[in-house]
Amino acid sequence: MSEAVVHVIDDDDAMRDSLAFLLGTAGLTACTYPSASAFLAALPGVSTGCVVTDVRMPGMNGIELLRYLRERGAALPVVVITGHGDIALAVEAMKAGAADFIEKPFDDEVLLGAVRSAFNRGAVNDERAAEHQAIAARLAALSQRERQVLDGLIAGRANKIIAYDLGISPRTVEVYRANVMTKMQAGSLSELVRMALAVEAFPTSDTAA
Repeated sequence: MSEAVVHVIDDDDAMRDSLAFLLGTAGLTACTYPSASAFLAALPGVSTGCVVTDVRMPGMNGIELLRYLRERGAALPVVVITGHGDIALAVEAMKAGAADFIEKPFDDEVLLGAVRSAFNRGAVNDERAAEHQAIAARLAALSQRERQVLDGLIAGRANKIIAYDLGISPRTVEVYRANVMTKMQAGSLSELVRMALAVEAFPTSDTAA
């Protein structure tokens, strides 16, 4: 699903239809759902897009839906619609990870602006996720010994300390270190550290390759 799809969740039929029409006039495709459970039933087929949900709904409410999505790692940005004066709920929604919230009654441009901002945020998240996947793939391509040397570098150990810990010569550590830098496509040690920390994945090993 590559097009910009807005998943509208609201138990009010008229509101769903109104939002779908508004989004359509702005060139956005809207899929509507009468409840959070109806959306979750369709979620396995949803890969991209943005969610616009009312906060007060029978069954699972908007904030509960937001928490459910975050707990399961769903990257969809969520815009929450709250009733006028529901500041406490708005704050709760933002703390739960909402991209934005808007209050009823709202101006059409306010909603469209929130949706566009959510899409931009989603694009940034997608780019970051793709970058992390690429880094993780490079990490997976390291040999067992290269990973051990990487662990030592991340821990801030000098080459001679890494060499002593692994029972190899400092010169050999330098060779492995150069290999790690090349395979990880890192231009400096600081960049290498940032890469490894970004994906939080640099397993240690107890035996040499």
